[in-house]
Amino acid sequence: MYEADAPSFGWQAQLRYCLMFLTRLPVKLEQVPPPDALALASWCFPLAGIVVGLAGAIGGGIALALGLPPLAVALVAVGASVLATGGLHEDGLADSADGFSAGVDRERKLAVMRDSRIGAHGAVALILVLGLRVALISVAAAHGGEALTATLIVIHAASRAGLPMLMRCLAPARADGLGRDAGRPKSGAAGVGILLAAIIAISALGLGHGIDVVAAVGIATALIGCLARRQIAGYTGDVLGAAQQAAEVAALVAINLAIG
Repeated sequence: MYEADAPSFGWQAQLRYCLMFLTRLPVKLEQVPPPDALALASWCFPLAGIVVGLAGAIGGGIALALGLPPLAVALVAVGASVLATGGLHEDGLADSADGFSAGVDRERKLAVMRDSRIGAHGAVALILVLGLRVALISVAAAHGGEALTATLIVIHAASRAGLPMLMRCLAPARADGLGRDAGRPKSGAAGVGILLAAIIAISALGLGHGIDVVAAVGIATALIGCLARRQIAGYTGDVLGAAQQAAEVAALVAINLAIG
């Protein structure tokens, strides 16, 4: 899709790199990726989300087949999705919560975010968000396997679609780390990601509800972006994780409102 920008790193390589970066699938590249590989591959973040959603759906489907109640089904589905990503985004959420609450000094906030240890604020944020996800997914689980699968695919695809735009609109907060190394996605990559998420959401939920989900994701991602700009004057990999988690909850709220 972006061969003109990187002839040796075409869309197939970009998709493999995206899956390698965002999931724990045993994906290998046949070439050394360019320095801005993540920015080039950012258009397919929603496609990686489909894979994560399917992992959750498989876990939840097994739990449904065993006759477990909806809350337990949702817990298994969330656990399967976390295993599929290695807890990448949950770690970012916890680190962001700890860092943003670490006083007023920007450098102190960034240092806390880089610390691998989880603090009280990070633990609370993680528990609350995981609890919300399980509770909201349990509503879909109560409607059966088809509703559960559609919900999981939509939330995981859509919640990752706004990340390229966040990377484009904010500057890296550090001189090193993911924000610096990832590069800046082009507007076309960010636009394709949003378009893919909209197609997935509309296909699964219908036009009105699909647009509602995409709008909810956009609002949540923008709010995290504004918070990050105020707190650390930019973004880090942890901020992207926090944005994905916030967007996933927002997508679930929109779906639950649609379900009624």
